[in-house]
Amino acid sequence: MATDKKQNENLSVEERLKSLYELQTILSEIDRIKIIRGELPIEVQDLEDDIARLHTRIKNFNTEIEELKKKLVSEKAKIEEAQIKINRYKEQLENVRNNREFDLLSKEVEFQTLEIELCDKHIYEFNRQIESKTAEIEKTNNDLADREHILEDKKRELEEIVSETRQDEERLRDKAKEIEPRIDERTLTAFKRIRKNARNGLGVVYIQRNACGGCFNRIPPQKQLEIKMHKKIIVCEYCGRIMIDPELAGVTE
Repeated sequence: MATDKKQNENLSVEERLKSLYELQTILSEIDRIKIIRGELPIEVQDLEDDIARLHTRIKNFNTEIEELKKKLVSEKAKIEEAQIKINRYKEQLENVRNNREFDLLSKEVEFQTLEIELCDKHIYEFNRQIESKTAEIEKTNNDLADREHILEDKKRELEEIVSETRQDEERLRDKAKEIEPRIDERTLTAFKRIRKNARNGLGVVYIQRNACGGCFNRIPPQKQLEIKMHKKIIVCEYCGRIMIDPELAGVTE
């Protein structure tokens, strides 16, 4: 580690800038490979999230249906109980001794009859809800099947692309690791930070038509001269990218 640090210190600014540009070129190629994959990884993740959500939805519907079925059993039990009471009250009506008992028993029959009607209403409503939720389950299952089919296709497509580009990406990453030790830690850290914040991933750019190759703002002649001298690392005052002259990048203007 100490040896690498000492070697970095012995490297000239020009050598560091050349290594930086070479590293930038390799990382840009890796970025290009990622672009080839496009939005597929995100699409796959979104589909997996949708499928998990649909499974949860179906599970919740089934739980609600089970609860409704329990309520149906309860309402039917209430009807049976009310019917038993009605039969008993009607038998008692045949043996009433006065009008007061008759009215009291008649009201009980009427009350239990209303209870049965209310239970029937609840049963109808619960059955309607069960039918609605069953239809929702069927619809959700269809949506789930569609998404699972699409996910299978997307995964296959992604696997093919990854398989085709994996070797190239691994080779480029190994090459990038070989170059990084030729750059001092401070400059490398700054470069990675700049690259992360840059929209196109360019942390090092060369001058193009007297302007920064990243943001295309014009560079004063004196600043261009300093860049061509390779005596120090200079960044664009507008976009913060590290600038080099075209010759160092192997470009002929």
